[in-house]
Amino acid sequence: VGVLKKSVTYTLSCLEKWVAPKKAQVPLLFFPAKAEVMPQPLGVVLIFSSWNFPFTLALDPLIGAISAGNTVLLKPSDLAPACMSFLVETIPKYLDNKAVKVLAGGADIGERLLQLKWDKIFFTGSPRVGRLVMAAAAKHLTPVTLELGGKSPAIVDTLSTTPSKAK
Repeated sequence: VGVLKKSVTYTLSCLEKWVAPKKAQVPLLFFPAKAEVMPQPLGVVLIFSSWNFPFTLALDPLIGAISAGNTVLLKPSDLAPACMSFLVETIPKYLDNKAVKVLAGGADIGERLLQLKWDKIFFTGSPRVGRLVMAAAAKHLTPVTLELGGKSPAIVDTLSTTPSKAK
């Protein structure tokens, strides 16, 4: 929750600067023309979140996507069913249901979502599924942000409570 609070605080403090038009350089050939870059939303964003950090990996991309003016369909991981249920029930209570939808379901739902055209896809998960997401997105030339994880190996060792005796 602390990571999300920090992300929201940072986003709110920078939002006005991010959405403001920015002056752009114009070649002397076009004098006296002026130019500026106007930030625009991409459109409809699909977010697939992962099971290992189910809230952070669902809500952090959501913060960025809605801050940029996009609408979002969030598909939480079905491998974290309690978190998925919480997001499905809670998000509609606090966010505009016309701008943010949360869809529960398994891999079959994810496959069906990938058949549709999106303006941006965020995916967090395995490299194997990431390849499937990227292949589906390529059919529509959809930009994709992939966060590909893997196993986080750890060595667990027991500590003896009695000192070993040297021979």
